[in-house]
Amino acid sequence: MSQIQFDEEFDFISVGSGGGSMVSALVMRAMDKSVVVLEKMPRIGGTTSRSGGVMWIPNNPFMKAEGVDDSYEKSMTYMEATAGQSVDAPGTTKERRSAYVTEGPRMVEFLVKNGIKLQRVASWPDYYDDRPGGSVPGRTIIADLFDTNELGEWRERLEPNFMVIPAYHSEGFKIGLMKSSIQGRLAMLKVGMRIVMAKLTGKRWTTAGGALQGRMLQASLKAGVDMRVNSGVTSFIQDDTGTVKGVVTTKDGKPWRIVARLGVLVNAGGFSHNQEMREKYQPGTSAKWTATPPGNTGEMILEMEKLGAQLAQMNEMVGNQMSIPPGSENQGDGVNLSAVGGQMNITKPHSIIVDQSGVRYMNESGSYMEFCQNMIARNQTVPAIPSWWIVDEKYMQKYMYTGTMPGSKKPQEWYDAGFLKRADTLEGLAAQIDIDPAVMKATVERFNADAKAGKDSLFGRGNRAYDNWLGDFYREDGSHTLGPIEQGPFYAAPMVPGDVGTYGGVVTDVNARVLRADGSVIDGLYATGISTASVMGRIYPGAGSSVGPSFVFGYVAAKHASGAGNSL
Repeated sequence: MSQIQFDEEFDFISVGSGGGSMVSALVMRAMDKSVVVLEKMPRIGGTTSRSGGVMWIPNNPFMKAEGVDDSYEKSMTYMEATAGQSVDAPGTTKERRSAYVTEGPRMVEFLVKNGIKLQRVASWPDYYDDRPGGSVPGRTIIADLFDTNELGEWRERLEPNFMVIPAYHSEGFKIGLMKSSIQGRLAMLKVGMRIVMAKLTGKRWTTAGGALQGRMLQASLKAGVDMRVNSGVTSFIQDDTGTVKGVVTTKDGKPWRIVARLGVLVNAGGFSHNQEMREKYQPGTSAKWTATPPGNTGEMILEMEKLGAQLAQMNEMVGNQMSIPPGSENQGDGVNLSAVGGQMNITKPHSIIVDQSGVRYMNESGSYMEFCQNMIARNQTVPAIPSWWIVDEKYMQKYMYTGTMPGSKKPQEWYDAGFLKRADTLEGLAAQIDIDPAVMKATVERFNADAKAGKDSLFGRGNRAYDNWLGDFYREDGSHTLGPIEQGPFYAAPMVPGDVGTYGGVVTDVNARVLRADGSVIDGLYATGISTASVMGRIYPGAGSSVGPSFVFGYVAAKHASGAGNSL
């Protein structure tokens, strides 16, 4: 160690500026430790800032304050019924799942104590609420809307969120139902008034992940965290014992060596934008279908592998089904989720997904991660990438379609480019998408009979609270998610397995320390977020099952490295 020359020294280094890096930096500053966050991109916030910004935190303090039933025992029961069922997923162990459930509430309390304004979403069911321990009210936490003007000169350095209107998630869900409910129209009016007031007062609101990371950035700057952009890390520095002692970054175009007295945390995103890694680990998926920011290129995962870190669950991603109109594919900066058709669209009544043979093959209202897993698996036996999203005119008049308002005329370029198909009959539509008309007719007739009976006899769509919450929850004349496809004209558009992040990476222990394949610890090296093999294994238990673990294990890593224990 004495022979290693460094240009700069800190107690702790965070590589990347996702949520885990931010909370770890706040922990370090609370312990009066120096910390630097090194972000390779020009803007701060990473995938977290671009995301929905929700955290799935079981047994969180907001649930307790509002009298919503939950406990460590109930949460662990659900974790074992979901993440605990993952096969060949070294990133999840019972010990890590227990650490997540234990430390999550403490992390939230720490953030609130440090001025981060958070709130519980009143209703967001767990994705498998019918399994033991599932919560119908939900365990999801979000940040209050944030005025980016409060960041001063850092305002332009915050990674923007995909949601361009200043709306909470619940308001956005209601706005999508404005043609079918007074509540939807009231939500639109409320958000519209917020926009008007913002123009009058000069506020610049951001929401979702932008609000969460805006607040985290503000708190970090106030706490004295050294935040650096355009500062990518190229490699790690180890001493003679193999302990990670620092990193090599760049400064003024030259290598810059920084020592970390207490440790290095990697929270540098996944590899969604690296097509070579996708072809190796996730064949059949494409970097053109990712909504993540361009910094998700996976090099830090590979650098940790060079140190002997075990990689796991690399074939998993946080799948997010996407119907991507012309010009909206990722051109280097990620797909804009507000401009594509996705989960909140296809789960409404009068809508189904079929493979290229015209057969329906899953519950369309399930978890978006499971949806894409099903599509990829189906494609192994029947062509299903892309699949076809089928709706009728009743759907088009009542619900939002691929970023467009209900009842609106769809862009002619969609038809000209062959993206959106339209025909007066189902048989005519089938001919346009090269499906046997008899198969298409049989599929729709079977679905229609089930929809009218209010029960999906094939896949159980609508049996869970989550399924119905995703649908038209104000609909009074039938199922919230099942509705017959019978009013022409009929429409079809391709649906692909997009993503909002990968789900595999290095394996870590209960303290977020990076492990070798033999289970030994790489001293001095911590990791969190989608640079790691998820503690959730191969499943997504609830909204925020990616952002939540990033925050929780960033918090855990900093507590362990600093020796804070539970003193915060």
